[in-house]
Amino acid sequence: MWSSKGTTSPGPVPGKCRGGIMCATTTTALSRMARSLTRAMTAPPWWPSWWAWGASSPAWTEASWACVSASAAASLCLPTWAMAASAWVRRLGPWQGMQETSRQKQGPQGQKPDAQRGRGTHPRSHCICSAGCIAAAGLIPPDATLYFDVVLLDVWNKADTVQVSTLLRPPHCPRMVQDSDFVRYHYNGTLLDGTAFDTSYSSGGTYDTYVGSGWLIKGMDQGLLGMCPGERRKIIIPPFLAYGEKGYGTVIPAHASLVFHVLLIDVHNPKDTVQLETLELPPGCVRRAVAGDFMRYHYNGSLMDGTLFDSSYSRNHTYNTYVGQGYIIPGMDQGLQGACVGERRRITIPPHLAYGENGTGDKIPGSAVLVFDVHVIDFHNPADPVEVTTLSRPPEPCNETAKPGDFVRYHYNCSLLDGTRLFSSHDYEVPQEATLGANKVIEGLDEGLQGMCVGERRQLVVPPHLAHGESGARGVPGSAVLLFEVELVSREEGLPAGYLFVWHEDPPANLFEDLDLNKDGEVPPEEFSTFIKAQVSEGKGRLMPGQDPEKIIGDMFQNQDRNQDGKITAEELKLKSDEDQERVHEEL
Repeated sequence: MWSSKGTTSPGPVPGKCRGGIMCATTTTALSRMARSLTRAMTAPPWWPSWWAWGASSPAWTEASWACVSASAAASLCLPTWAMAASAWVRRLGPWQGMQETSRQKQGPQGQKPDAQRGRGTHPRSHCICSAGCIAAAGLIPPDATLYFDVVLLDVWNKADTVQVSTLLRPPHCPRMVQDSDFVRYHYNGTLLDGTAFDTSYSSGGTYDTYVGSGWLIKGMDQGLLGMCPGERRKIIIPPFLAYGEKGYGTVIPAHASLVFHVLLIDVHNPKDTVQLETLELPPGCVRRAVAGDFMRYHYNGSLMDGTLFDSSYSRNHTYNTYVGQGYIIPGMDQGLQGACVGERRRITIPPHLAYGENGTGDKIPGSAVLVFDVHVIDFHNPADPVEVTTLSRPPEPCNETAKPGDFVRYHYNCSLLDGTRLFSSHDYEVPQEATLGANKVIEGLDEGLQGMCVGERRQLVVPPHLAHGESGARGVPGSAVLLFEVELVSREEGLPAGYLFVWHEDPPANLFEDLDLNKDGEVPPEEFSTFIKAQVSEGKGRLMPGQDPEKIIGDMFQNQDRNQDGKITAEELKLKSDEDQERVHEEL
């Protein structure tokens, strides 16, 4: 406001008004009225007498301003203003004469427009003038009640600090914002009266910046400290911690307090590493994943505010990959190492170990922190053998164990390492049968059965390269590690490699004559089959176990019928032991 000498007042003295917002409102109304009256009094043709009065007595505006600034109740200033106005009116004599002369010269058409005559007034006042109010140069009638309608747009104090109100705080807070952190957040910005000036929601992305590095106004730097991802805050910033006396463009006026409603999406520091949190650790973890292992796992991938961007469960298929070989983002490569089969862990990956400033696709924005909740199904190394654990052995001594060529019967339960049940021989109520070493079962199971005693129980962990490989099988996922529990029910000693039938003792001295039942010098298939079956039934010899006897006998006859004429002659018949020397064929 202007003083009587035309100088600028420093404005209200902070801390003097103790009436709260209403006090500030009243003070504002009074100061505006003082400005109006002062301008009216100093405008020509009033100024000569006004200046003469101002030179001989204290200026009423300075007195009234001091009253407003220092008074505990602004209404007490009204008598002061009334006294000052009365003193001013008593010195209006010279001005009244000048005014009359002016009117005589100008005539009726020389009157000033209403707009000029009303200059210096404020519409709709709510300040009520007390007894003793007098006329103000024709602008305010004597004993007039004045009303001012005041709308308080802003209020602040030089002692103010940033005001922070927590509107919503998530139950889980992995970390809080600190100086030098990089944050991504949404905001709505308004003035103190609610006028909106900016919002991040209309830009289609978050506001991304460093905290405490001079990239933000000071008040926002302070207001973001201590926030958790997912937290909502209301931050009120006084103008000297915002855009100060200059404001910003056309949307933020000078000396404006700013109000921000903030939702923190995520936070990280360029120095951050991968953060691991074990959610569930199965008992008996004897092996942990290392670089070079091949792993199958399920995952849910989300942003730090909980927004889901991908899930293997939605595809009903595990994610299968090598660990520590660069096939996946660096943070996941690191985060999966050290995990156990069946473990559930949370892996939080900063953007510089994920997709960086550019993000990927339309679901992972730039500079996004990624959170993976992982369930490890299994892992193996391409060099792994079959892992054998003996669960129980029969009480009696075991002198002979299963070996290649043996015909075995066994019960089994087969599952994945996460416990998913696949197959069981108990479902059929009969044992499974196989000849070891004959490629009748998967390689890992064949190896695991060898060396077992009848009645023994084992647990076998079979890696996929010794099971169904990358492609899997019906009911078996690709690259799956299989878990077997097997019990050997019986074992029949097999035959040497290449043999379909052997005698327990020496063969007959005249084998062809014994085969030629009708003594016609040739052995047809019927005679050959009758003879072999008789040898087995009499306990003199045995066929390869686990195979169809008729098929084995038929194969034996075909091997001996060298000219394929449907009968065997004495010249054609040879024992396997004799043929081994000639390396002709591998039968009988």
